[in-house]
Amino acid sequence: MPRSPDGEKQATKADKGVRTIAKLKFNEQGLIPAIIQDADSGETLMLGYMNEESLRLTLSSGDAWFYSRSRQKLWHKGETSGNYIRVVSIWKDCDSDTILVQARPVGPVCHTGNKTCFFQRLTEQDLTDHKP
Repeated sequence: MPRSPDGEKQATKADKGVRTIAKLKFNEQGLIPAIIQDADSGETLMLGYMNEESLRLTLSSGDAWFYSRSRQKLWHKGETSGNYIRVVSIWKDCDSDTILVQARPVGPVCHTGNKTCFFQRLTEQDLTDHKP
């Protein structure tokens, strides 16, 4: 670890990153919600989940990686479609239980071919039409 002029140990960026990741509040399954936002427009693109390994891969590679809850494995967004998510910055919320990934998508983000996964608006009428 580097030392300051007075001999004190100084934390490197990597050390600070490890401490920050350790402070994140992953759920019982070891996952944390990751909101993906277009870095240029501010539009919300998708919500995925990351485990510690996918977050480290995201930070080190510059591409978004997630943990697929349905397939129970790591998922490199764009690996099969070519629609990668290029990371610009990553932020944690005030409670350290959600992260925000500001990114530039390469193509549509949603598996349906839409630019964003949030294209289906819900209204009060939708709720009243579907009473159990």
